[in-house]
Amino acid sequence: MEEHRESRSSRNSLVFAVNGERFDVSSVDPSTTLLEFLRSHTRFKSVKLSCGEGGCGACLVLLSKYNPELDQVDDFTVSSCLTLLCSVNGCSITTTEGLGNSKAGFHPIHQRFAGFHASQCGFCTPGMCVSLFSALVNAEKRHRPQPPPGFSKLTVSEAEKAIAGNLCRCTGYRSIVDACKSFAADVDMEDLGFNAFWGKQDSKEVKISRLPLWKRNDQICTFPEFLKKENKSAAFLDLERCCWLSPVSIPELQSLLENADNNQYSVKLVVGNTGMGYYKEVEHFDKYIDIRHIPELSFIRRDQTGIEIGATVTISKAIEALKEQDEGDFHSEGVMVFKKIADHMEKIATGSIRNSASVGGNLVMAQRNNFPSDISTILLSVDAVITVMTGHKCEKLMLEEFLESSPLDAKSVLVSFKIPYWDPCRNITSETNSIMLFETYRAAPRPLGNALPHLNAAFLAEISPSEMGDGIKINSCQLAFGAYGTRHAIRARTVEDFLIGKVLNFSVLYEAIKLLEAFVVPEDGTSSPAFRSSLAVGFLFQFLGFLAEVETEISSAQVDGYSNTLLLKALKMKQNDDQFDQTKFPTLLSSAKQVLELSRKYYPVGEPIIKSGAALQASGEAVYVDDIPSPANCLYGAFVCSTKPLARIKGIEFKSKSATHGVSALISYKEIPEGGANVGSKTIFGAEPLFADELTRYAGQRVAFVVADTQKNADRAANLAVVDYDMENLEPPILSVEEAVERSSFFEVPPIFSPKQVGDILKGMDEADHKILSAEIKLGSQYYFYMETQTALAVPDEDNCMVVYSSIQCPEFAHATIARCLGIPEHNVRVITRRVGGGFGGKAIKAMPVATACALAAYKLCRPVRIYVNRKTDMIMAGGRHPMKITYSVGFKSNGKIMALQLNILIDAGLTNLPNRSAMRAPGEVQASFIAEAVIEHVASTLSMEVDSVRNINLHTYNSLNLFYEGCAVGGIELGQGLWTKAKQMAAFALSSILCGGTVDLLEKVRVVQTDTLSLIQGGFTAGSTTSESSCEAVRLCCNILVERLTPIRERLLEQMGSINWETLIQQGLEDLNVRISEVGAAAYMQAVNLSANTLFVPDLSSMLYLNYGAAVSEATMVLQVEVNLLTGETTILRSDIVYDCGQSLNPSVDLGQIEGAFVQGIGFFMFEEYPTNSDGLVVSEASGEPPLLLAVSVHCATRAAIREARQQLQSWNKSKGFDSTFNLEVPATMPIVKELCGLDYVEMYLQWRINGRK
Repeated sequence: MEEHRESRSSRNSLVFAVNGERFDVSSVDPSTTLLEFLRSHTRFKSVKLSCGEGGCGACLVLLSKYNPELDQVDDFTVSSCLTLLCSVNGCSITTTEGLGNSKAGFHPIHQRFAGFHASQCGFCTPGMCVSLFSALVNAEKRHRPQPPPGFSKLTVSEAEKAIAGNLCRCTGYRSIVDACKSFAADVDMEDLGFNAFWGKQDSKEVKISRLPLWKRNDQICTFPEFLKKENKSAAFLDLERCCWLSPVSIPELQSLLENADNNQYSVKLVVGNTGMGYYKEVEHFDKYIDIRHIPELSFIRRDQTGIEIGATVTISKAIEALKEQDEGDFHSEGVMVFKKIADHMEKIATGSIRNSASVGGNLVMAQRNNFPSDISTILLSVDAVITVMTGHKCEKLMLEEFLESSPLDAKSVLVSFKIPYWDPCRNITSETNSIMLFETYRAAPRPLGNALPHLNAAFLAEISPSEMGDGIKINSCQLAFGAYGTRHAIRARTVEDFLIGKVLNFSVLYEAIKLLEAFVVPEDGTSSPAFRSSLAVGFLFQFLGFLAEVETEISSAQVDGYSNTLLLKALKMKQNDDQFDQTKFPTLLSSAKQVLELSRKYYPVGEPIIKSGAALQASGEAVYVDDIPSPANCLYGAFVCSTKPLARIKGIEFKSKSATHGVSALISYKEIPEGGANVGSKTIFGAEPLFADELTRYAGQRVAFVVADTQKNADRAANLAVVDYDMENLEPPILSVEEAVERSSFFEVPPIFSPKQVGDILKGMDEADHKILSAEIKLGSQYYFYMETQTALAVPDEDNCMVVYSSIQCPEFAHATIARCLGIPEHNVRVITRRVGGGFGGKAIKAMPVATACALAAYKLCRPVRIYVNRKTDMIMAGGRHPMKITYSVGFKSNGKIMALQLNILIDAGLTNLPNRSAMRAPGEVQASFIAEAVIEHVASTLSMEVDSVRNINLHTYNSLNLFYEGCAVGGIELGQGLWTKAKQMAAFALSSILCGGTVDLLEKVRVVQTDTLSLIQGGFTAGSTTSESSCEAVRLCCNILVERLTPIRERLLEQMGSINWETLIQQGLEDLNVRISEVGAAAYMQAVNLSANTLFVPDLSSMLYLNYGAAVSEATMVLQVEVNLLTGETTILRSDIVYDCGQSLNPSVDLGQIEGAFVQGIGFFMFEEYPTNSDGLVVSEASGEPPLLLAVSVHCATRAAIREARQQLQSWNKSKGFDSTFNLEVPATMPIVKELCGLDYVEMYLQWRINGRK
């Protein structure tokens, strides 16, 4: 091994650049990620940790590599949460701070994100900006015509796809997409939505001129010259003492693997490390071997037999290679196969993952870990060949053989794979007039991004007109299916054998499908097994169905002189049409339009100004709790949570000694100080313990708090902690609301929340013509998925005090809880919150125990303690939206008029042995809106009426709503809802009544600072979408006090000076005053005027019971081109129109974003976001912020209508099989649920109908 390593130059320190700055690291833990280094060892905090799996885009950076041979820089995004630091040796990193800032000037990307109102909480915005910057940089490298001034070479389609791998929970994406599209040369300016740059009346030329200028020739250097010089001197990183090795040849790799085997130490082969996002790395590896620099593993080779790709080639590079095939070198059908493989690969994961992940790594995960790989399925269908090296031996295997063999051991390495060139003419048995068909399929919760498939498939077939002229003959076919609950992708050999040689017709296709149903059988434990089998049937029908149609048309075609040659030509045209089918890559948003009513009556209140701090959020300068630099001697915490719903806790141990590396303490309820209390949060419903005591009462309950020297060590120790349980002589846990009712486990509801009966239910039922009795609805939970997880920092202060920085919606309540837990006076506690990276209710009650645990640990250890809760633990602890079971009885007239409605609603509010829930955006209201629509739909179905007719006859008027509704020092937290911005506007408006020079620019003189319980002791909750309005009223009252104090001074100065400006009025000293001002002595300071004011504004509880008028109309379809979506259950929203009356908006641009964001979040609840739990309930994987979420029920209703149409179609095909027009569409209406209601045997019924002659 030493001989191999001495023969080439190596570097014993890690050298790279970040935003042009040089970093030289000589000692590092090889498991350290780039994100960990950036956040803990540099000032660049814009890279955020959110999902930790490379799926959200919050941690994205631009990674640039230099090729000295080509003198070329390759720029691409990577997920820094997965990228190992040692792997960036010789590279340059660019974060959003490297683009611009408030001092040097914001980059046009930052300015446009702010101006298009594309940043709310802002936690995701830096990653968005980097994604767009990467797209712009790479677009400039393409050979395209020069774009007009101010635009880039980027296309609208590319601009939309640029952020396909970035998640945002706030905005609804429309504004983000607009900001990206504004750089595209082919953008239609009319398609760009509401923004701060122009008005709707402005011309195209004016609009372009007002956009922050994008100067293509003044680009940021992504790769500094000093790093180019170091790269030219050549050096591969070899940190022997840090256990990071970089072999550059196969012999050297073989030697390293042999040594590892002989010395019995663990080795990890590294390329992109993206597998860590799926398979969490718990064990510690002794050596890391970077195999990217071995030429035998990183090549791309083409010849007349196919294309061979090295195992370490990234998925992105493989896509480029497959798309670069020249039809001059290959038959067009062979090129078609390569390009369709590339097209499918573009649907895998996100762009940043594809830029790092290797194809070989994907195949190894499929073979070794049963990973549901798309790549293995599509390569299996084309007879890919795999080369594997074991020791000094290399062997070639068919991919099918490779997948079925024993998992690769530590001594084996996948070297390459080869995709053979497919051409019908190459096979001597092929028909002269044959053509090749190749298609790939994928059904996933989302068409693009990090969504694993329910099932994937790839089909290759050679077909030709039959000799008898009676249809299309299948000469050969290869059918591969994967990701449906099997160990690996599989060829459907029995179906292939049946189809080969047959002339395809409906009967043959029906028999093939029946064989396929028996073949595609998911293993036990697979979710939605029948749905997955149905998908396989649908895909095969989609592939061969159009060929079966030929049989029914062939006779007339022959009569018309339609020869086999013409038939073949028609098939080839069909094939070409499929190849360029753009529906396979749907755009994120085709177009949008916003119409707002603006008023300048209370300027600047009501103005659509840019959200305060939006540009800072885009540039990465906005500081969140975890961005605060760690104080000296800071420790880090992680929670150990119960995995049992009801059990005694006997003790906590760790799996191994290595698990306690860096651990300082294990905090439990036993460490609570004398005089303190085991309390983690407190509401009007009572207190919740910080930790379980001797008994854990639900799965996910906090048991202990591990404190260690780093967040990684704390998380690792918590993951390796083993809780010893005892369940003897305990009653069975309550795991459903039904069980809770049976065992009388109820909350005592305060009278203020007790429901009141409206009207006489018995009388209404007696007057009804029809009744529906005891119908049931079940609504599940929803996880908040705020981009910033729970986080806090506690710092001990003098005199037994504690300062806590918390990402919380209610600092005042955390303040009281911490004091109670520690047993100290409340005036010894200070809680500070500047901004929150998304809340939606999840940062209210659920943030209290996080802050309290940090404070307790800091108090006991006398050292600062902080935590950034990892996403998995956050999901376990968060609880989410309250699940409900609703039983209703409704009486109604024959015209649909509802006369009586009785609702019995069971809410899982915590008195079960399930994780405690908490309020989530529009709590209760969103469920109520669905209940109302479900009842209306049920009534309409029973009467066979149009549902809109029933809606119209039951539509409330203002007067009828009166039956249901009775007749500054309000603190608020900036969650992204624009509270700071609205408060600034109100201050500027209220102070402008002084009428002195300079008040026109008062908006720029107002600054809103963080919430601090030192000065704001009655802040309350930031929730219910009323905090902005309440805070603005408190600000207005305070400003009125200041105006009253300043007005006499203003009048006196006006008499003496004739005019006065704002600065003079507020002048605090006389040292720098000119003579004239000295003479009048007019400073407020000299008059002893108190220039600070506070007031307490307590909104009436009824202010939370606001009335908002809104309507949403959504068009949904499941029949898109050959009924594709009816085959998969996928729903596509074609259009949504929202009309929303929120009174006079304080800031229309901010409220517009809240409306769109809430609506999209509602779509998630109603349609997509599942909340899977195991048998113990543990998670396994006038306002504008909340009411619009309710309108998303329109999408669910439109989907229901589309399903009803599909069921009517099924009824027409098989009249003997009844399909009830009344059905229950669950929430969320995911693909499996929709498909089941549309008919899992939809294809079979259609084929039987065709076989029977369409009777």
